[in-house]
Amino acid sequence: MAEERAAVAELRRDVTVWGSYMWGFADVGADTFVALGLVFAFSEGAAPLAFLLAGTVYILVGLAYTELASAYPVAGGGQYFALRGLGDFWSFVAGSALVLDYTLCTALFAYFAVTYFSHFVPALADATLAVGPFEHVRIGLAVTTLLLIAFLAWLNVRGMRQASLLNELIGVLIILVESLIISMGLVFAWKPELLMAQWRETFANFHPREFLYGASLAIISFVGLESISQAAQETRRPATIVPRTSIALVFTVFLFAISLSVLTLGTVRWEVFLDERNVGRSVAIVAGHLPWIGRVAEDVTAALAVLVLMLSSNSGVMSVSRVAFSMSRYEAISSWFEHVHPRYRTPARTIIVFSAIAALQVVLASLTESAIDTLANMYAFGATLGYTLVMVSLIRLRFTDPYTPRPYRVPFNLSIRRAGATIYVPILGIVGLVGIVAVLVIVLFTHEIAAVAGPAWVFLGFLYYAWYRRRKGLPVFRSVPRHWEREQMEVLEAAEEYDLLEQYRIALAERDRWRKRLDHGAGTVVE
Repeated sequence: MAEERAAVAELRRDVTVWGSYMWGFADVGADTFVALGLVFAFSEGAAPLAFLLAGTVYILVGLAYTELASAYPVAGGGQYFALRGLGDFWSFVAGSALVLDYTLCTALFAYFAVTYFSHFVPALADATLAVGPFEHVRIGLAVTTLLLIAFLAWLNVRGMRQASLLNELIGVLIILVESLIISMGLVFAWKPELLMAQWRETFANFHPREFLYGASLAIISFVGLESISQAAQETRRPATIVPRTSIALVFTVFLFAISLSVLTLGTVRWEVFLDERNVGRSVAIVAGHLPWIGRVAEDVTAALAVLVLMLSSNSGVMSVSRVAFSMSRYEAISSWFEHVHPRYRTPARTIIVFSAIAALQVVLASLTESAIDTLANMYAFGATLGYTLVMVSLIRLRFTDPYTPRPYRVPFNLSIRRAGATIYVPILGIVGLVGIVAVLVIVLFTHEIAAVAGPAWVFLGFLYYAWYRRRKGLPVFRSVPRHWEREQMEVLEAAEEYDLLEQYRIALAERDRWRKRLDHGAGTVVE
């Protein structure tokens, strides 16, 4: 166990504040290219309101991730936070949700990369095929997506990694292009009368179910918060860097999503996105309405989207191996997934298995009426389930582990004294939990495929988990005893957070003295 921790610690590198911010934005910033057209297709003229509601919940979840990632800078993200806060079983549930999300990230973002590429090769989107009872299967998009996933898996098996410099470059390009589209669009192309007309039309014939469906899909614009915890794992002195970069990332993505949705509503008719081919290149369509440079901006945006979405799809391939390693390390899945390729020194088995699952998801989704919609609502299920467990973990860890120093704490807390320690009850954490549970319920009640396939994925995973734990002689619903305090000291030392390490030791020493006084008092009463 200690050797594995040492191996993980060696992965750390010296990432600057700017580099950490761009590393996250290059991952999260791609989500807008996916969600914009989807949300408009269902929420119609109320799409900006859908983005606002989902974004508000996202901010609260983002603050929770910021606290947890800076307090526990360990690979695994939500799966590790659930392990510390809720125990082995719920950690597995969170891990299964993350694995589902990362495989869907690979599938969905690869599919969208191909749809944006079809802007240059329209034949890809136009090619359809009837397969038995399934009519109008978009065979061109499906086959090209499968080839792209296979290519990304091959690259990762051979050891391809996203360089920090490349992430910074991509992040800068996204910010520049989206800023150009929003600023020029609002000044020269935006028509407030068109926005108000579409707004009134939508609410004159309002469909609550479709609006809620779109709002739950809007959460996709903000998926990627796991990158915050991954950044903590790769960053030296995460207590200093992570809170600043994470909060900046959360609010930047929120502002871009809201601004782009308002621009879209006042620039194009929402009915444009009823065509799935346009949903798959929505941001490029908006860019095409810019005056003077519209045609060039549309092409540049489509080309950038292809690159960004390919990198985001690739991040799904890479990230799932981290989650699988963390799950196997803590005995939720077999150590078979930890195997490293003898030549390339990569987790080849994990990459191949989960890339194959992503490819299967593309095949099955392509047999439905809308592959994009099917993949997206499954993606929303995995994200909301994982976020729900993270919010519960945040609240519970405030009670069970008040001694770990928190460089950043979610604001607005109610302080109480308990067992000699000050407990900070997170008011915003509770509000965020209510919000994300509401989104999860909406997903389950409005997404027919996700309501069945999502829980089925978790249940099948549980059957494997129960079999594996029984086979290893481990409890299924109870947790294996672990030395969390010793591990936390090792984590802080590996992160070079020596001030926090000293604070942690002092807090534990004060706790032990309080317990001794309590035991001594109890002994005196007995005598």
